[in-house]
Amino acid sequence: MRLLTIFYLACLHLAAAAERPNVVLLMADDLGWGDVGFNGGKIIETPSLDAMAESGMVFERFYSAAPVCSPTRGSCLTGRHPFRYGVYFANKGHLRAPEITLPELLGKLGYATGHFGKWHLGTLSAEFSGKGKGRAPEKNHMTPGMAGFDQWFSTEYSVATWDPYDPKNKHGGGEYDTRRLFWHNGENVTEPQKGDSARIVMDRAVPFIEKAVKAEKPFFTVIWFHAPHSPVVGGPEYRKRYAEHPVPNQHYYACVTAMDEQIGRLRKTLRDLGVADNTLVTFCSDNGPARQGDAEHVGSPGPFRGFKTTLWEGGVRVPAVIEWPGKIEAGSRTKSTAVTSDYLPTLLDIVDLPVPEDRPIDGISLLSVFEGNDAPRSEPIGFQSSRQRVWMDGDLKLITTNDGKKWELYDLGKDPSEKTDIAAEHPEKVKAMTEALDDWRASCKHSDQGGDYPKAEKAGGE
Repeated sequence: MRLLTIFYLACLHLAAAAERPNVVLLMADDLGWGDVGFNGGKIIETPSLDAMAESGMVFERFYSAAPVCSPTRGSCLTGRHPFRYGVYFANKGHLRAPEITLPELLGKLGYATGHFGKWHLGTLSAEFSGKGKGRAPEKNHMTPGMAGFDQWFSTEYSVATWDPYDPKNKHGGGEYDTRRLFWHNGENVTEPQKGDSARIVMDRAVPFIEKAVKAEKPFFTVIWFHAPHSPVVGGPEYRKRYAEHPVPNQHYYACVTAMDEQIGRLRKTLRDLGVADNTLVTFCSDNGPARQGDAEHVGSPGPFRGFKTTLWEGGVRVPAVIEWPGKIEAGSRTKSTAVTSDYLPTLLDIVDLPVPEDRPIDGISLLSVFEGNDAPRSEPIGFQSSRQRVWMDGDLKLITTNDGKKWELYDLGKDPSEKTDIAAEHPEKVKAMTEALDDWRASCKHSDQGGDYPKAEKAGGE
């Protein structure tokens, strides 16, 4: 009888494993809400993303957890706000070892886990960072492999969107070294990688997926593109499509279209391998577009106020679509509010794993949204960056840009462009929301100081 019970439970486990979807998390770098066709963009060609939207769900109110890249990326993997794990801004801190990550959790279920593209959650060498000695590589060494990924082909930070190893396309100065850009499982890739950076990344991601499918293993694949972050360099053939536009615009539009082409390649690969129907694919940007005003930055925040680095809508409301054939209604759109911190609880809900209970999780499961429930979000969303703070509860958004010296309140349902401050009309709302925000910030501070970690583990930091 005992053997029969064990056999039965094993069969149940195998059946559950067979139903677990593959997962691909795609992310652009500094892409604006208004840059994509599925949000009404008219200039940049994004046919693959538009096709993905036609077969999946577009999120009209999807937020990056931060208005800059590094903090947002950590939220995708932990379900937590960046101020809980010490990544307050780009090139600040690192993803701490005691954090519980998606690749670690899914890896325990037998998933093959791979990271491809921009990492930006720690240095990839303990001796070197292209950002210079000020990045303190020995203190901030954290690779994708150390965070739970089986395989990784990654860069520490953004590299040029075309011919990244060409010295003329280098990012920044100081100790930046174009020979030390991509790293593969801890080894520096010295052979120059040529052409479109999105293709360079996808050239490694596709074989990883193919190998997992051949081995009949579910896969969790994170593909974080470099486009359209500076250095913005468009390939010649892609630039020709935008020849009527100014040269800086050609480069920006070209690298977005090149990225979109690789997303189409990924979707075709999934179909050719026969796993598209059992694969959940997400796409978003890590923050809004860089502030317009110089040659490289021509991205559009759409109708929203602000750009990258700000907590106005244009800085954190990002283009987003999620595709899961058979599970998400094709061509659907949702007004439900979501944030990158929702990835972890959503995926754990799907694979029937409990959310970690020993620490605060800021995200919530979106599974009911996938099923067509367009109800208001059950939990508020907090944001903080530099001197800015936000508490978003339903359509109401409380914001300060000067450490609380002045508070503004907006009704995003009626005023998504944040033109009319209604704080003076609703002092009781401002008071209640400010108190809730202060409580949440205190919780983040407790986490940041290591309060969520076992006493034997140090929180780390710079």
